[in-house]
Amino acid sequence: MAEEPTLFVGPDPDRNLERSLRLGPYVDRALDPGPALVVEGVLKRTIGLAMEAEGCHAELGGRCDVVARDGKRVETEVVGFAGERLFLMPIGDMRGVVPNARVIPVSGGPEVTVGDELLGRVLDGRGNPLDGGKPISGGERVSLFSESLNPLKRHPIQSQLDVGVRSINSLLSVGRGQRMGLFAGSGVGKSMLLGMMTRNTDADVVVVGLVGERGREVREFIDESLGTDGMKQSVVVATPADDTPLMRMHGAWLTAAIAEYFRDQGRNVLLLMDSLTRFAQAQREIALAIGEPPATKGYPPSVFAKLPQLVERAGNGEDGRGSITAIYTVLAEGDDHNDPIVDASRAILDGHIVLSRSMADAGIYPAVDVESSVSRAMTQFTSDSQQQLISRFRHVYSTYQENRDLIAVGAYQPGSNPQLDEAVALWPSLIDFLRQSRGECIDAATSLAALRGLFDAANATESSEQAVVAE
Repeated sequence: MAEEPTLFVGPDPDRNLERSLRLGPYVDRALDPGPALVVEGVLKRTIGLAMEAEGCHAELGGRCDVVARDGKRVETEVVGFAGERLFLMPIGDMRGVVPNARVIPVSGGPEVTVGDELLGRVLDGRGNPLDGGKPISGGERVSLFSESLNPLKRHPIQSQLDVGVRSINSLLSVGRGQRMGLFAGSGVGKSMLLGMMTRNTDADVVVVGLVGERGREVREFIDESLGTDGMKQSVVVATPADDTPLMRMHGAWLTAAIAEYFRDQGRNVLLLMDSLTRFAQAQREIALAIGEPPATKGYPPSVFAKLPQLVERAGNGEDGRGSITAIYTVLAEGDDHNDPIVDASRAILDGHIVLSRSMADAGIYPAVDVESSVSRAMTQFTSDSQQQLISRFRHVYSTYQENRDLIAVGAYQPGSNPQLDEAVALWPSLIDFLRQSRGECIDAATSLAALRGLFDAANATESSEQAVVAE
């Protein structure tokens, strides 16, 4: 068998070894391929926020830098392709971009730094601080987009999360790991209710995503709704309405990624996102810009695919890990609860809390519409006695609402309907039960005791009246 050839051949083996050691680094350098070559492209078209590039290749969801006239690099993300053309969407400001600008693919996807140092901070959609504090350093780098959890490995919902709001704690109990929707029109008190939950919850960490809201509301929510005490255990991600659609979407993904990190550390997280509707509208802007046809009231099909991808990232983790209890606000434009986003959100969430404009106009805050609201998971962790009290509250409340017009015009005659008599007698107590001041915190045990006491007092009054009639 022929011997394998060697690089250095000579009569002296020691001298061959010496030559190999001396020339080895040069051989390694010659064989090293060096950094991978990056094939650049050129920018051929820009319409609105959509850019089209040719001559380069990048994966869907990858990043490309577009070099502006002054040398500034505009960060973009690949949102689609057709043949040899890449469709790009800018993450930041795209001013200064010129025709045939260089398009440079960038390796790696969007990542963010996470850790305990995020607590008490306000971030933008890139994870950079907006509060003027020190830069986020150290910690762990995670992707904005995570793998889906195996549904069979999720821990079931078995315990209640105290949100400090009497009507929700008692009538619409929220479980740890549940995903709830807060449905309302504009100006009905969504942000106020979110602030109450944030300050009063017994969750370990609160992650707040302000997606597509007015810039003025960001400061108001932090100063007035959260306050100093609420910020200590909170992380706020703010992507106002003047951010690009992609930045607004990144704000929602970033909020979910931060919540997932704290959940995987074994903590119970309350995730509040305001709003799911603005997230859907941002995806609609992107989809329409690259030519996706609209389907339902101007919303392309991709919008309804993105919503469950975002919502399903919340919930309980695997056994032994923490939970993400999520509450998403859904804007019912024009108080239309048959809006496509409202309808789609209602189908993929574990319950919905509806805020009533008529109650808000009457000065009842939080304006929770008990008839239209439901918590689908509460039967898994509430007692039979509480469920009976809830059923009785709903029945009395609905009885009064059905006959409200008769009572208002004086057409109702007391004594003609015992159930309506009870509803009329209890109505002021029901409204007082639903009403709660902004700075008031009522825990779950106190809320349930108040609900039980409401009907105990009614039963005592009914028994005394029957005794008087018997005499």
